[in-house]
Amino acid sequence: MAHATRERDRLEEQASGAHNWRRWGPYLSERQWGTVREDYSADGNAWDYLPHDHARSRAYRWGEDGLAGFSDDWQRLCLSVALWNGRDPILKERLFGLTNAQGNHGEDVKELYYYLDALPSHAYQKMLYKYPQAAFPYQQLVEENARRSKLEPEYELIETGLFDEDRYFDVFVEYGKAGPHDILMRVTIHNRGPETASLHVLPQAWFRNRWTWKTEPKRPSMARVRPGEVLLHHDKLGDYSLYYDGAPDLLFCDNETNAARLYGVSGAKGYWKDGINDYIVGGSRTAVNPAQAGTKVAGHYELSIPAGASTQVRVRLTKGGTPVPFGDFDANMATCLAEADEFYDHLQAAIKDPDSRLVQRQAFAGMLWCKQFYHLDVPLWLKGDPTEPAPPEARKHGRNSEWDHLNNADVISMPDAWEYPWYAAWDLAFHAVSLALIDPAFAKDQLVLLTREWYMHPNGQLPAYEWAFGDVNPPVHAWAAWRVFQIDRQQHGGIGDLVFLERVFHKLMLNFTWWVNRKDAQGRNVFQGGFLGLDNIGVFDRSAPLPTGGFIDQADGTAWMGMYSLNLMRIALELSLHNHVYEDIATKFFEHFLHIAEAMSTMGQSGVGLWNEEDEFYYDVLNTPEHGSIPLKVRSMVGLIPLFAVEVIDQDLLEWVPDFNARLQWFLSHRPDLASLVSRWQEPGKGERRLLSLLRGHRMKRLLRRMLDETEFLSDFGVRALSKVHKDHPYVFRANGTELSVSYQPGESESGLFGGNSNWRGPIWFPVNFLLVESLHRFHRYYGDDFRIECPTGSGVFLSIREVAVELSRRLSMLFRRDAAGRRPVLGDVEKYQTDPHFRDYVLFHEYFHGDTGRGVGASHQTGWTGLIAKLLHPVEDYEE
Repeated sequence: MAHATRERDRLEEQASGAHNWRRWGPYLSERQWGTVREDYSADGNAWDYLPHDHARSRAYRWGEDGLAGFSDDWQRLCLSVALWNGRDPILKERLFGLTNAQGNHGEDVKELYYYLDALPSHAYQKMLYKYPQAAFPYQQLVEENARRSKLEPEYELIETGLFDEDRYFDVFVEYGKAGPHDILMRVTIHNRGPETASLHVLPQAWFRNRWTWKTEPKRPSMARVRPGEVLLHHDKLGDYSLYYDGAPDLLFCDNETNAARLYGVSGAKGYWKDGINDYIVGGSRTAVNPAQAGTKVAGHYELSIPAGASTQVRVRLTKGGTPVPFGDFDANMATCLAEADEFYDHLQAAIKDPDSRLVQRQAFAGMLWCKQFYHLDVPLWLKGDPTEPAPPEARKHGRNSEWDHLNNADVISMPDAWEYPWYAAWDLAFHAVSLALIDPAFAKDQLVLLTREWYMHPNGQLPAYEWAFGDVNPPVHAWAAWRVFQIDRQQHGGIGDLVFLERVFHKLMLNFTWWVNRKDAQGRNVFQGGFLGLDNIGVFDRSAPLPTGGFIDQADGTAWMGMYSLNLMRIALELSLHNHVYEDIATKFFEHFLHIAEAMSTMGQSGVGLWNEEDEFYYDVLNTPEHGSIPLKVRSMVGLIPLFAVEVIDQDLLEWVPDFNARLQWFLSHRPDLASLVSRWQEPGKGERRLLSLLRGHRMKRLLRRMLDETEFLSDFGVRALSKVHKDHPYVFRANGTELSVSYQPGESESGLFGGNSNWRGPIWFPVNFLLVESLHRFHRYYGDDFRIECPTGSGVFLSIREVAVELSRRLSMLFRRDAAGRRPVLGDVEKYQTDPHFRDYVLFHEYFHGDTGRGVGASHQTGWTGLIAKLLHPVEDYEE
């Protein structure tokens, strides 16, 4: 049962409707520019249509971004911080990074920032931005990364020398809540340098521009009332008062596009979105409204901070106003922090290692900071707004045109608020499992959301992500729903949320049917699916037409569907305990699993199956009109994914579902060919326990032998996505006079496949490693402690399957935890990151990790699925026993 804390009380108040604590949160994106939803180009080049250089001057259509941003849950009113060191060419209002074409490994944020703390209700949030005191090297970062090849490392901000001699500011931004509609903002600036340095700090508030795109909505307003106080009015939000401590100069403009700067339009008059920037940086006195009114405001603090000293700026936004806004400010903020400590003290009571507690808390912080209001109405996006010129005709038949039912306007957990500021179907499933530990209601809402009618396609497909909603991600939604149900049930004293489980189950049956109808090319229970989230793992781009013709029978696609069948079967069995009608449906998924298992276990078309007896590994099989079936002998994660499809059924459960049990017994008696796929184990006093798995004992042992071999898959930091054997022995395939090869690449991608910013040919990826850990725990439930396997292979050390799972979890956690030398492998070989007290305990949760060293690679703030480390560090077992 969850411990009673003030934060738990808030979550209960949220659930009951007593108070809307989630009304305000960190819902701004870190990057709205360069996104598909803001792209109205003919060619679909989103990066070029709205680049970083336009962001300060152009009103966004679908959302907002900002440094340390905060907003209401419809993003009507936004808060953030802007900074200027007196040397930059522009205000620092948002994070800078390279586009996909500019980066030598694709898009990449080029800033130093860290999400440090957060509560699920967002009653307390804290992040850190490190701002150089010298001019920010925008052009240098672009030019040097353009000069480097894909075989060279990326050029990072730390390499420019700007942080030498500690000539930078640490800017900590905290938010607290004195009430659901009473927001405290505290900015604490530390001068880490050796000399006094000046800094302009501009806490900003603005309304998202909706009035430009529509003919009717009433324009909101904000205006100075008295020194340091602004009255804000919005028809939906009501009246709010914004207070700036110390009564700084108030600068007003409008959140509207500067057409003169961007498009050379002459004669346009107004105080545009970039007005505050032009006033501060350009000295233009006419850029801000002298009437001190508009739709965007900033309080201008010009600070001089001595070496090693710090100062604070305080801001308060409250509904209805308050007579003494800063009288109780510090006390309220201290209470918010104390309540955050109380919440995590209870949550982490069983975690004894302080460093593990630090890592878990920052992982949760990253996940909570990456919540974002996501807005896109595809029919309107394709058609264009009534007040704007019509988009190019080609758009009506281009990207996402077949998703004209999709209309999203929700707060969603994002993979990475800068690099991936859009939801992704399978990422979101993993997010939910971690978030369920701290906010199961939100986790459940997220899983249901993606299956709603305005997300899920009428044909049953789940939307993948905005670059191509029609792409196919692995079907992990049912697994996530079951795991979230289990975690939530444990937190509520054994009482599970059956309404949630039933609701999501019905929609996932539609999605399962879509898979069966669309991704089984020949009706043989052998599935395709395309790249399935594993980007460049194969010889070919698995989502594109093959250069050889034909199609690929995918070991991972088929295994994912085996896992999906078992997940839906288990959910149906749980629902059957309360409504026996679901026994029929459980039987349907049980039988479907058996047919998939049969297809994977036997020889397929042309005598070539997915299991290769000689290599004792699963491979994709290429089926071509000219050359028949050819196994693609790449030893990769594709061949380990069959381990994921595993479920254990206990005798006591079977006794509660007699119809299902009768059908199972019929199969065992009348279909010996299929019955052999169901392992049985008699336990004295416990009855029979049955194992449903794609792998019999022998094949499981052979796969684990390879997986636990440190010369192949097993790294000091987890399981690699590609066997290290391909370092010296690349797999080569020849087709149509072209030679294609797959070699071990433990770090960044050496090709441009799938944008070049992702690499599955050697690094360690958290989501699949987490599923391996989960599967090993399930296998242990069946085999028990007597079944032992050598780990690592060749070491002479034999462990139970559970102990192997624990060892794999330990290796994964060592990516982030300090080793014996006090270093965190994720931070790489940058000495300042590893030893400087103002860097070494700020953890980044990257997209993936170097297969040999553990260095963080890819998106640097993808706490989304890498946030699964929070679940691995949590000692409470919620597996069925």
